[in-house]
Amino acid sequence: SSQTLKGTTNIANLLPTGTVLAFQVLAPIFTNQGDCRYVNQVMTSTLLVICALSSFLLNFTDSFKDKNGNLSYGFATLNGLWLVDSEEQLPPQLAAKYRLKVMDFVHAFTSVLVFTAITLSENNTVKCFFPSPSRDLQQILTAVPAGIGVVSSFVFVLFPAQRHGISSLLNLK
Repeated sequence: SSQTLKGTTNIANLLPTGTVLAFQVLAPIFTNQGDCRYVNQVMTSTLLVICALSSFLLNFTDSFKDKNGNLSYGFATLNGLWLVDSEEQLPPQLAAKYRLKVMDFVHAFTSVLVFTAITLSENNTVKCFFPSPSRDLQQILTAVPAGIGVVSSFVFVLFPAQRHGISSLLNLK
């Protein structure tokens, strides 16, 4: 049904797919295929911070289609949607529909957790920071991503996304 498709599209907006792709392309290079030196750890740490920040911040982006059909993108704020690609401002009552909500932070935090789970599943990155993990640490590194996946799935299904992100052309308000 179209409701199922809309829900799937909203879940896709919450997942840090572009960030994950960038990480998966750069991680093997930055980690020197897991044979890390100090400089590789610094580069990989920087990459992890930038990607986690990206995963977090993208949850506050939204799209807006005006009455003329023009598409604008912006960030949710306490006052509504701050349009970054337009000099115009939304009328106050329309802007109020785009105000920052607690659920935006829940989705952002969960998105960072999903990104973390993916990084813990990437062998070169794990090997860079934990070259010889103990048996207990290895079990934790194996179990945590699965746990994060289950919890985040429930969060995203129970509390669907209201934001459209900056790349979505579907289901605009």
